[in-house]
Amino acid sequence: MRVLVVEDERRLALALRHGLTAQGFTVDVAHDGLSGLARAMDHAYDAVVLDVMLPGLNGYRVCSRLRACGSDVGILMLTAKDGEWDEAEALDTGADDYLSKPFSFVVLVARLKALARRIGSRAPRSTALGDLVIDSAARTCTRAGTTILLTPREFAILDHLARRAGEAVSKREILDAVWDNAPDSDPNTVEVHVSALRRKIDTPFGRAALQTVRGTGYRLAADGG
Repeated sequence: MRVLVVEDERRLALALRHGLTAQGFTVDVAHDGLSGLARAMDHAYDAVVLDVMLPGLNGYRVCSRLRACGSDVGILMLTAKDGEWDEAEALDTGADDYLSKPFSFVVLVARLKALARRIGSRAPRSTALGDLVIDSAARTCTRAGTTILLTPREFAILDHLARRAGEAVSKREILDAVWDNAPDSDPNTVEVHVSALRRKIDTPFGRAALQTVRGTGYRLAADGG
């Protein structure tokens, strides 16, 4: 799960990054509203932890601008303690949930996981990248109308890359998302599975959708290659 933390209290932001990373999340941090908005617009996140009181652009405006641009990223707003008006405005501007400061880290993690489940349930059933179609619900893949048989692990890698189509995704992120810290989670394992996946979705069709990004990881072409 990829999370953006937008929090100007640097000590709290650092603590959240360390804590969430230890829980298996991939975490980016921004310390003001404008840079937080830019990051949320430019990258695919599963959730944004968004403080209300931010320099440059407050959390309400960041949230409303994201919604106005059509973003459906999960937003968890951090509000003032016992701030009923803060909580009401957070929901009115498009936040999915809120937590009042000070908050329990355990509750924050639970809220983020619940938010991911809700957002995932309303995500599009299938993704079409040219003639490559990945159906996340049915866990099927077709290319030019031909069904491609994939192992569960291969499909999980493809589905993860499809959600980030056009972006470079690191091997470490693929490991975290697909292997979930399993004992065999080694970068070489990713390479083996990606090679097998490429032989199934690209080679027989003369395509090059699954691309290697040197020094980083892999990218799935948004046009299907």
